[in-house]
Formats: sequence, structure tokens, C-alpha cells
Amino acid sequence: MASLPPDRRRRFLGAAACFAVAGLGLGRSARAQASPSFPPLLQIDAGLLNVGYVEIGPANGPVVLLLHGWPYDIHSYIEVAPLLAASGYRAVVPFARGYGATRFLSGATMRNGQQAASPSTPLR
Repeated sequence: MASLPPDRRRRFLGAAACFAVAGLGLGRSARAQASPSFPPLLQIDAGLLNVGYVEIGPANGPVVLLLHGWPYDIHSYIEVAPLLAASGYRAVVPFARGYGATRFLSGATMRNGQQAASPSTPLR
């Protein structure tokens, strides 16, 4: 392989990686596995935001708040939240502001990167 030109070497390695990934499924059951999903999305007014979130697990269980950051969203926890719920925890997974179903309640609300006020004196 060392004698292959760089562009052909990349194609070869890319094809080999595809076959390796496809081979990971060999030996597993042919039965289709259900993909995990969240319960229906809930909404709540919280200060300046209307927050979209999911809640899974017993209502009286200890609360675990699962927060995401950029570039992720609540689906980062699609597999772990049901495990927490099965262990007796109440997992609450909100969309951060600017993501998913979370919305500002007012168009006048300040957004990231906006100035809080116009400077009254020039900067030096």
C-alpha cells in the first residue's frame, strides 16, 4: 500500500473503513431492534423562555437534570435517560435556549451577542 499514490491510498482506506463498520453488524440477531425514543415533548414558561423538555421516570424519583451544549440537543441523552428512569430516577432533559422547541417569550428579549445598551461615551 505504501507504493500507492496518496489519493488512491485515501480511497482504499476509506473503502476498508466502510467494510469494517459494515462488518460490525455480522453475527448479531437479524431481528430489527427498536430505536429508543423520548415521550412526548412538554413545554413550560420559565422566565423569559418557553422551554421544551422531556421528562422520563417516576415522578417521585430523585431528579437528574440532563443539559446539552452546542452542537448537541436533547437527543444526546436518548439512550441514557431511559436507563436512569429504569433505575428509579426522574430524568428531565430540556432544550437549551435557541434549540428545538425552546423559544423566547418576547421578541424584545436580548439575545447572545447583542449589546445591553448603547455606550454613552466613546471607547478609548
